[in-house]
Amino acid sequence: MSQLPKCPTCSSEYSYEDGEMFVCPECAFEWPIAAAASEVADVVVRDAFGNELKAGDSITVIKDLKIKGSSAVVKTGVKIKIIRLVSGDHDIDCRIDGVGAMQLKSEFVKKA
Repeated sequence: MSQLPKCPTCSSEYSYEDGEMFVCPECAFEWPIAAAASEVADVVVRDAFGNELKAGDSITVIKDLKIKGSSAVVKTGVKIKIIRLVSGDHDIDCRIDGVGAMQLKSEFVKKA
């Protein structure tokens, strides 16, 4: 059985194929199958200490991070269980308990 990717917007694991697209039944987001195959396939992401990060790794925040548009702060030492690597300025996509979905820069985390 092939492993289908999680939804890029809501991280639902119930995505399915519909023709040449993946579809998320929870948020109705659709994305091309070709984009999922090439997503960060050749980019190496490293944490603040030079360790290579991979999708599904656990990480720990090494610096207090202010959340833009909010008075909340992600404190040093917060452990994030499952990450997803994305291309762009913020190269880690994750979900933090009590905060929600966020994108982080790899320079502010270490591999757990």
